[in-house]
Amino acid sequence: MSKKIFVSLPVSDVKASVAFYESLGFEKKPKFPDETAAWMVWSAHINFMLLSRAKWQTMTTRPIPPSTSSEVMLALSLDSRDGVDAMAAAAAANGGTADINPIEDHGFMYTRDLADPDGHAVGAMWMDVSAMPPGDVAD
Repeated sequence: MSKKIFVSLPVSDVKASVAFYESLGFEKKPKFPDETAAWMVWSAHINFMLLSRAKWQTMTTRPIPPSTSSEVMLALSLDSRDGVDAMAAAAAANGGTADINPIEDHGFMYTRDLADPDGHAVGAMWMDVSAMPPGDVAD
């Protein structure tokens, strides 16, 4: 298997979370025989594992943070600014929250931060690396 990332998220309702992530453009892989987990694919190398809270707690004794906290921001790149706006609209229409932080528009980079139904932070972003100012991260 090539190098991939699997982001595991505890969710209160696997079915609702699947619908939410499908609305953002993820594809569900039919690999789990029950409703305690779902494998969601963003790209060939980026995958989300949605786990019921009960399933999550079989993997760790660490507490699940409240939905109002931010343990991590997962940024997903899109092909255009319009794609960022479409993802924010889909989030708001499917049980999530758009614009949990102020919209950022730096000309070469445009981001909108969303929250899924369980409060997990997801950044929708578009960036034109060729237009970045000299000395920034891409150099």
